[in-house]
Amino acid sequence: MADAEDEDVKARKARERDELYALDISGVEWQCAPGTEEHEERVEIAYLPEGAVAMRSSLDPETVLRYTEAEWRAFVLGARDGEFDLEPARQQDGESASR
Repeated sequence: MADAEDEDVKARKARERDELYALDISGVEWQCAPGTEEHEERVEIAYLPEGAVAMRSSLDPETVLRYTEAEWRAFVLGARDGEFDLEPARQQDGESASR
């Protein structure tokens, strides 16, 4: 029974992903962090129907990643919890490199 449930979940997620990538997002409003300049490299997001989110780099606006509401919520909560924090790069003398 668990295998059938796993298959159902996989099929539902595949359907959600297919529907999300089938959306026409040509008219969405892209947003970036306040204080960033037009010429600076930045991450941009756009809110999509049903709580979904699209994300792209300002340097490569044609490559767009799309996330369901659940995926985006998991990402944001993980980021808030420090899940994606990078360790500072170390210089040869062992001191942290300036960022």
